[in-house]
Amino acid sequence: MLKLSCNVTDHLHNFFSDSRRIFVPVHRRTGPISCFQLKKEPLRAILSADHGNSSLRVADSVSVTSPADRLRFGRLMEDGFSYKEKFIVRSYEVGINKTATVETIANLLQEVACNHVQKVGFSTDGFATTLTMRKLHLIWVTARMHIEIYKYPAWSDVVEIETWCQSEGRIGTRRDWILKDCATGEVIGRATSKWVMMNQDTRRLQRVTDEVRDEYLVFCPREPRLAFPEENNSSLKKIPKLEDPAQYSMLGLKPRRADLDMNQHVNNVTYIGWVLESIPQEIIDTHELKVITLDYRRECQQDDIVDSLTTSETPNEVVSKLTGTNGSTTSSKQEHNESQFLHILRLSENGQEINRGRTQWRKKSSR
Repeated sequence: MLKLSCNVTDHLHNFFSDSRRIFVPVHRRTGPISCFQLKKEPLRAILSADHGNSSLRVADSVSVTSPADRLRFGRLMEDGFSYKEKFIVRSYEVGINKTATVETIANLLQEVACNHVQKVGFSTDGFATTLTMRKLHLIWVTARMHIEIYKYPAWSDVVEIETWCQSEGRIGTRRDWILKDCATGEVIGRATSKWVMMNQDTRRLQRVTDEVRDEYLVFCPREPRLAFPEENNSSLKKIPKLEDPAQYSMLGLKPRRADLDMNQHVNNVTYIGWVLESIPQEIIDTHELKVITLDYRRECQQDDIVDSLTTSETPNEVVSKLTGTNGSTTSSKQEHNESQFLHILRLSENGQEINRGRTQWRKKSSR
């Protein structure tokens, strides 16, 4: 998945602080679709206008589903603005703790997002590019990823993931996720991400035009919906640059061929693995990852050599716990059994920054 090049990242905060006014155009859209039906989708729901208000009405057309649709445990929700899919945790997706790894979680987030945009008819060869974007050589690139995991699923557990997207300033969009344990209905994780539009030829940021906005906002919630609605939640925190010398390091990391995505760039999940390579072993042995936030600042190519640096961080803020509206308890307080680190990924050759991050770790529970 493409990341930001270095000449644009310094302007992101200004762009994201711009107006988030959502335009509601009148376009056709797919409605609730069940992947459990073997031959046909149900009737499609499309948007109609009634005195300036958008509403859903039922169209009379039906279409034949693909083999992938029939096998996926996924569907658009009744309002058509979010997508849910169920996943079984496979044996090869669990790690030393006998639970799914954070890389597994990140891959599932990416998978359900891609299935969502494919379901509503966006291109699958450009990570959710619209028709106008393809004509103008525009692409989406990841600016930030924030994942919180409250309970890791184990082998054979079934996880249901809901995802949706919406506008984020004048050049960006955001995508959120909520993860639930299918057996209990418990929220076991949440995630959010920011994406910006870039010209594929010039590698410069591009403001979202009204034409492009109209093409994707028809599939977004009419009112803002956030996976992290709590004020001052950790997904909003700025990540300071890690300064030399770092306490821990893993040098000379090189992308494998398998790390490249369909755009011939290092996939975002690979960055998570690289960050974790420089975590001290005693933390890996006694703790599990609770929160990870990554800011993507430069694209990484196949021939690049990367250094992973890590330093322990002590939070400056201590606040009381807040109960989240999505069913989880959040806190910025670092308790005695938790650890927090700052990270940077940079090119070995010239020290240019690729990625900066922050991780929070909690003590492993006794099993």
